[in-house]
Amino acid sequence: MRWSIRIFLPRRQASPTTTSLVDFWSGLLLLSLLAAAGPLAAQANKTTTIDYIRDVRPLLTQHCVACHGVKKQESGLRLDAARLAISGGDQGAAIIPGKSADSLLIKVLRGEGDVSAMPYEKPPLDKKTIALISRWIDQGAKYPADEPIAQKARRKSEHWSFQPIERPMPPTTVKQDWVRNGIDAFILSRLEREGLSPSPEAPRSTLIRRLHLDLLGTLPSADDVESFLNDDSPNAYERVVDRILASPQYGERWGRHWLDIARYADSDGFTIDSARKIWKYRDWVIDAFNRDLSFDRFAIEQTAGDLLPTPTLSQLVATGFHRNTLVNQEGGTNDEQFRVEAVVDRVNT
Repeated sequence: MRWSIRIFLPRRQASPTTTSLVDFWSGLLLLSLLAAAGPLAAQANKTTTIDYIRDVRPLLTQHCVACHGVKKQESGLRLDAARLAISGGDQGAAIIPGKSADSLLIKVLRGEGDVSAMPYEKPPLDKKTIALISRWIDQGAKYPADEPIAQKARRKSEHWSFQPIERPMPPTTVKQDWVRNGIDAFILSRLEREGLSPSPEAPRSTLIRRLHLDLLGTLPSADDVESFLNDDSPNAYERVVDRILASPQYGERWGRHWLDIARYADSDGFTIDSARKIWKYRDWVIDAFNRDLSFDRFAIEQTAGDLLPTPTLSQLVATGFHRNTLVNQEGGTNDEQFRVEAVVDRVNT
């Protein structure tokens, strides 16, 4: 608010003494008016409505949006739009309309509370700027209802697992007589593009050897080979595959991959480094593979089998997975720290 003070005096010739008195009383009047104008100006400054678009958003854009905007949202917080600031991030609302003293934004700008002072690793905002933002909050943190909110740009990945699901048409190849199914068509198309030809079909003695080594980890017996060679039925190969998959050794062969990842064979580690004896859990994993247990059940029963409604003994045994993490029995350790480390270890697994 600007104050304009004018003193109107009679236009007459004054004596030096009269002029001095006029100057004295004029100066005194001016000082009195200025003294009265000071509190009035301060009061007017406090009651002046703060405009979000004009006064506040430029400040947030300049000092905060680099870390709390569209491209980057530290602590899950965005300050590039008033609505998002009020809704807040991981630590709750950043702005509480009408309550600047309780608003997290003002606390971090002032360096108060448990949260690090902001802007991070930059000079703090001056008191006048913080006071302006505080007044806007105390006035209700009002903002235009149609304030635009920029959408976060989703990072695109070229990895096949993130691509939209679609049903491609099998390519047309030159040697169509070699193709027996859709997968063969894709394989042959790539071979032809590379100037390669398919290898000749392996003899039965080689096929059964490959099947046994891959699915069971052992060589076929002489009787198994002879039986397959003498089987003239059109589905002889499929019958061999079904027989091998029905073998209990299949779960032993493929279950060990998960047991290795879950560190079943490891010792406790750290100071005592005790051995583990939880072979019931090993048997559960083998049985899960032999039963062709779906992956969702495989994961749920190991991580939370005891939390299922009326869990079976088998589901309780499955939670032996949690026992495979490192165990620290050293005196004087921080139990909570090691509990968190063990949880992270199991989540990573």
